[in-house]
Amino acid sequence: MHVLVTGGAGFIGSHLVDALMAEGHRVTVIDDLSTGKARNVAGHEGARSFRFIEGDILNEGLMEGLIRESEMIYHLAALVGVKHVVEDPLKCIATNVQGTEIVLALARRFGCRVLFASTSEVFGRNPEVPWAEDDDRVLGSTRVARWSYATAKALDEHLCFAYHERGLPVSIVRYFNAYGPRLDPGGYGSVVAKFIGQAVRGESLTVHGDGRQTRSFTFVADSVRGTLVAGTSEDALGGVFNLARPHETSVLELAREVICLVGSKSEIKMIPYSETYGEGFEDTRRRLPDVSRAKAVLGFEAEVPLREGLRRTIAWFRQRDS
Repeated sequence: MHVLVTGGAGFIGSHLVDALMAEGHRVTVIDDLSTGKARNVAGHEGARSFRFIEGDILNEGLMEGLIRESEMIYHLAALVGVKHVVEDPLKCIATNVQGTEIVLALARRFGCRVLFASTSEVFGRNPEVPWAEDDDRVLGSTRVARWSYATAKALDEHLCFAYHERGLPVSIVRYFNAYGPRLDPGGYGSVVAKFIGQAVRGESLTVHGDGRQTRSFTFVADSVRGTLVAGTSEDALGGVFNLARPHETSVLELAREVICLVGSKSEIKMIPYSETYGEGFEDTRRRLPDVSRAKAVLGFEAEVPLREGLRRTIAWFRQRDS
């Protein structure tokens, strides 16, 4: 097929592009490189079946031309990362909502199937775990910019369901703390990347709050494998699926594991959220998915244990710095 990947130079997007190219598809990537990196897809330059376009999904004229010639769209483009969201909630909302509506409307017009990449953030701070796909969302005040990303992505999901009712073949996946090679080495947007970078440099690993907040870390190869199945299975149409490794790990446990695997002498430094995100920041205490739907409908289960995934990620960081 001719496949369009929005945000295809990003962390997950570039791994998805690798998989699509390996399957023999013709792939077009559009990315504004605000957080993505051209080097993430540089290995495909020169291939007749690959094209990279630096551009904005808010450019409706550009998107019309790209979607008109596509058969399948993997829509991963979004403004992501808590710090970016807190600093510029207006851009977060415009990019994530307006951009998604442009993609969905054009896909319906030209008869393209769509896979929309959503996030575990949509659940907010619901204290009742594990989270099944249709569980309640619990968010803080609209005055807290941190929740604008969760709200925008949830609205995107509403748009997907509404367009599906009007005939658009679309499915949704929710990522849970994906990590692996090609994470931003500066640590932006991922606690795994931040900890590995600090440990490799021999710096203290900075843990926010008491470190007992938990996450379900999922290796990127698993995230991509589930994405491909959800994007091609007929049973996935009109559905939303948690793609995750269903195990809780506290941030403090993660820090200790990274120090051990790196062989670092780094210490752990506890810091308040306000030091990074400003006053009034609110975090999710626990994040644990129910993955039974993905297993039953997609036949998907995450396979890579955390320790093995961390080893692979640390090896990439070291190779990159060598």
